[in-house]
Amino acid sequence: MAKSWGDLVDGVKGGDLRSLARMITRVENRASGWKAAMKAIYPAAGRARVFGITGSPGAGKSTLTNKVALGLVEKGFRVGIIAVDPSSPFSGGALLGDRLRMGDIATKEGIFIRSMATRGALGGLCQGARDVSRILDAYGMDIVLIETVGVGQDEIEVVKAADLVMVICVPGQGDGIQALKAGIMEIADVFVVNKADREGADEVVADISMMLELSSEADGKKPPVMKTSALNGDGIECLVDTIIEMSEGKQRPEAQEEERIREEILLLLEREVALYVRKVWAHNGSLQAAVEQVLQGKSDPYTIAEEMISVIRDRSSGETRGKA
Repeated sequence: MAKSWGDLVDGVKGGDLRSLARMITRVENRASGWKAAMKAIYPAAGRARVFGITGSPGAGKSTLTNKVALGLVEKGFRVGIIAVDPSSPFSGGALLGDRLRMGDIATKEGIFIRSMATRGALGGLCQGARDVSRILDAYGMDIVLIETVGVGQDEIEVVKAADLVMVICVPGQGDGIQALKAGIMEIADVFVVNKADREGADEVVADISMMLELSSEADGKKPPVMKTSALNGDGIECLVDTIIEMSEGKQRPEAQEEERIREEILLLLEREVALYVRKVWAHNGSLQAAVEQVLQGKSDPYTIAEEMISVIRDRSSGETRGKA
């Protein structure tokens, strides 16, 4: 018999692993009642520190996340991992290959791994990942690691969901040049040059350090630049210690926290409005009529969109006048 939302919420707060897994699945699938469940979870969250791990494809993010999570657990922390994979544009599904690469820690006590699809979200990070992070927080995880898809320079959405961001670079893939292009430079709280056993690692470190010197204020604190080799374990312990130190010592600036909350509210609102419009216009035939007008050459998508927005605006204005 399926558990009710109330039972799942209580189970998550009580540290029940099965309730955690089932609630995440239902929330990710947007099952009926998911919003009420998240409202109940929200007050219990807020203690865990959330680290975003991003960087170019092939930088070794999954292997590094694996080693970092293991190091954190060995130091007594409970770790949740959200591994975000790109969705298929056809089926909406994802390979979820990160689960395969993290197989050796998947059953480790103190670690919970959840693979998720981006579902077409801008920047590779969907609202669902935020929700799952909050559920893991309420469950009792100390640190949540969000390993993003890895679309390179433009992947900055993670900063809106994470307390701290780790940017992974590697030698031999042009990351030194990428560092010179700003891009994700501004979102990093720590830079990690992974695969440091390869030739060119020191040059990447030098490039990043130089850009930090040029872009930072004279008295401003610069993000650390660290070298690791996830494959042989070099530098992992030092990185883990840095993560612990940062998670215990850094709080979000008030302005940044306000912006994060504002963005999340707007994102949820945009999705709700879009779903409402789709449902109403598909039901009353307006959408199909608009499609036919475009197909017949009587109109175009831009005009249709403007007309539909005008209908919403006029209706909203009428309701406002009626209440006055």
